Amino acid sequence: MLLRLLAGAGVRSSHMFAASFATIYLCITLWIRAKTVDQSERGNAERRALFVGLWPPMFWLIGETLRYGERSRAGRLRR
Repeated sequence: MLLRLLAGAGVRSSHMFAASFATIYLCITLWIRAKTVDQSERGNAERRALFVGLWPPMFWLIGETLRYGERSRAGRLRR
């Protein structure tokens, strides 16, 4: 259901792969930034970086599923 909505909205697998790499970059940036804040705020900043670090696999798997759908649609069009 969600994948049909994403495909209908024009989201392609390459978009999701790019989002996966962008969230890796964001996670590293937040983690480095967490090392520069006060000790009292550091725990919260590190938790935020870890939370964002959970996103890349989700975006990658959604991209893989969209790619599978793109390939199956392309195969049906060729026949």
